[in-house]
Amino acid sequence: MDMIKVSANSRTSAVAGAIAGIVREHHRAEVQAIGAGAVNQALKALALATGYLKLDGITIVCIPEFVDVEIEDKVRTAIKIVVEPR
Repeated sequence: MDMIKVSANSRTSAVAGAIAGIVREHHRAEVQAIGAGAVNQALKALALATGYLKLDGITIVCIPEFVDVEIEDKVRTAIKIVVEPR
């Protein structure tokens, strides 16, 4: 399963659709964001995805955690959000 990487410029509806699709298919999605703008877009997408999945009778839980990622030989701290059905 691929990590959904969100940037500050990501379209929330597209990210929400990706989250909902992956949760429907794999029963688990992982969303990663670095920076305030990206985290904002990720949370808005999670709110939308919650609504999309509710229409299918799926209630989700979101588990946030910090992770270190290496980008261009630098270690950055990201927020990873694991999304699973309740």
